[in-house]
Amino acid sequence: MKKITATLVIITLCFISCKKEVKTEIEPVKVSDSIKTEEPVVEETSAVEPVDSAAQAKAWQDFATPGEPHKWMADEAGTWNCEMTFWYEPNGKPEKASSVATIKMILGGRYQESNYVGKIMGAPFEGKSTLAFNNASKEYTSTFIDNMGTGMMVGIGKYDESTKSATFKGEFTDPVTGKKNPYREVYTIVDPKTRKMEMFDTKNGTEYKSMEILMKKK
Repeated sequence: MKKITATLVIITLCFISCKKEVKTEIEPVKVSDSIKTEEPVVEETSAVEPVDSAAQAKAWQDFATPGEPHKWMADEAGTWNCEMTFWYEPNGKPEKASSVATIKMILGGRYQESNYVGKIMGAPFEGKSTLAFNNASKEYTSTFIDNMGTGMMVGIGKYDESTKSATFKGEFTDPVTGKKNPYREVYTIVDPKTRKMEMFDTKNGTEYKSMEILMKKK
């Protein structure tokens, strides 16, 4: 009997010992121990020096005040007869049209607005353009919309006092190809009562004159 009891005790001790070993062997691995995460990289930003309130107020006042560049824009105010010539292809046959432009300054002399009314290929034509000089960027921005499309042409440019002309560059989407093409516009002050607007498009990588408007002030 003692032998049987001793044997049972030995078996029980062995069983308990085995369970402890199994538990030790299959102890779950912590995710944090197996996966190393990289510390986020914090980019150093250059400190921006604070601007005092007086300087801020002056900057905004200068930005909002029409200056010397707006004067020639104001000189365009009035009614103009426009003789328009179009070329739909390089060296193509010119098409003629006419319109009347009414130009005025708006929003306290800060922007120029032009409204065109006429006929193109026998169809009624209406167009509207705006011109701005940005005191902050020192650039002119020209926009144009009309009733012959649904897009807006936006050009950025500079005025050259030596040639009395402003040159704008932008791009428009060709409705036939769906691709964007660059364009260039030149607006020239010929004399006190004459202006010339020229538009240059690009086809197959080559620039050509696509429109000319000769404007005479009434």
